[in-house]
Amino acid sequence: MVRRIVAWLGGVVLVVGQAAWAAQPEFKPNYDESKVPAYELPDPLVTRDGRPVADARTWREVRRPEILELFRTHVYGRAPGRPAKLTFDVFDLDRAVELFPATATRPAGIAHVTRKQVTIRLTGQADGPSIDLLMYLPNLGRPVPVFLLLNFAGNHAVCTDPGIRLSRSWMRSSYPGVVDNRATEASRGSAASRFPLDQILARGYGVVTAYYGDIDPDFDDGFKNGVHGAFDRPDAPRPPDAWGSIAAWAWGLSRAMDYLETDPDVDSRRVAVLGHSRLGKTALWAGAQDERFAMVISNNSGCGGAALSRRCFGETVTRINQHFPHWFCENFKRYNDRESELPVDQHMLIALIAPRPVYVASAEEDRWADPKGEFLSARHADPVYRLLGTDGMAVSDMPELGQPVMSTIGYHIRPGKHDLALYDWQRYVDFADKHLGKR
Repeated sequence: MVRRIVAWLGGVVLVVGQAAWAAQPEFKPNYDESKVPAYELPDPLVTRDGRPVADARTWREVRRPEILELFRTHVYGRAPGRPAKLTFDVFDLDRAVELFPATATRPAGIAHVTRKQVTIRLTGQADGPSIDLLMYLPNLGRPVPVFLLLNFAGNHAVCTDPGIRLSRSWMRSSYPGVVDNRATEASRGSAASRFPLDQILARGYGVVTAYYGDIDPDFDDGFKNGVHGAFDRPDAPRPPDAWGSIAAWAWGLSRAMDYLETDPDVDSRRVAVLGHSRLGKTALWAGAQDERFAMVISNNSGCGGAALSRRCFGETVTRINQHFPHWFCENFKRYNDRESELPVDQHMLIALIAPRPVYVASAEEDRWADPKGEFLSARHADPVYRLLGTDGMAVSDMPELGQPVMSTIGYHIRPGKHDLALYDWQRYVDFADKHLGKR
């Protein structure tokens, strides 16, 4: 039996077989632009049979469905639809939570906010898989727009509020305050730096989050855990285009959206889906498929997210498939060291979001995620956005540090490392003010 090795490195779990690990040569990422291979990107505005896409109707009825199908077949896999027995249980509602004591500079109405917690029962059964949503909403007397995102460490890690239910799902013991793969009180607020709730709520937006491990624990066990175990057929072989973990997390975001459409405190026409790192890949795929999301935001999403695969810069298709074999569908492994044969690249993923606003963000020191490749992917989605009547991306060249682009395709690169930082959030709220405020 092959022994499994699990390591925690900078927010990424590695699960590999000992024999496979020993057989793999040491991976040396390319960080030299002169060594980026020559490549030709597939044209999002040419159909598979070679016809140009010259109008919105052809994009909508022909090319967009083609591209969605290509991503489902070759990259992420295909997920089931909305479960027939989906139910929602609001188990906590407090409209006077004092998260932020009033100060001379804090706006009225922010000292006390609404906290809501909801269990989404995916099969309708109490003992079946479920997702716990945590919601903080400003008390403005009207439905509010929200940012929806998955988190890495449990809802209780978002802030120190003792009213948040401690996650009951499996967690990595390397997380702060986690003992024997279970959260403890010591883990409350451990990820608060990624959730500047006071600033977001003060700007009139709510925050809705869920622990991604509620949907699918992030390790490779042959897809027996999480939602795969509940919705896959146990008596049938797994097809090569079956959904991986990223597709499962994206599917979970759509189930959260199912709930938000029923909540009178939320303006469900103005929900921005956001994700960082692997959950940035997830947010892009969720937004590409589910057009109910009014805005999509990718933060440092890298390979399999916003970065162009064909550049082979930083993390590559081979590297990501070897170390995270559960993230994508089995077909994606065909393109290990063969990126040029992919029928899609990530600019086409961004194009699927058109004409809705999309924002891609990079960090200067996060070379692993290929900031230039993330920018170029957004830039090459521009023709589709312009075909559909938007201003696309307002720049042709990659901007300098701290110079955000706020056209319908937004972008920034900031100083610093791979993280979801306050600067990122400030730009996302600015972007939402500009684009969601008009809806």
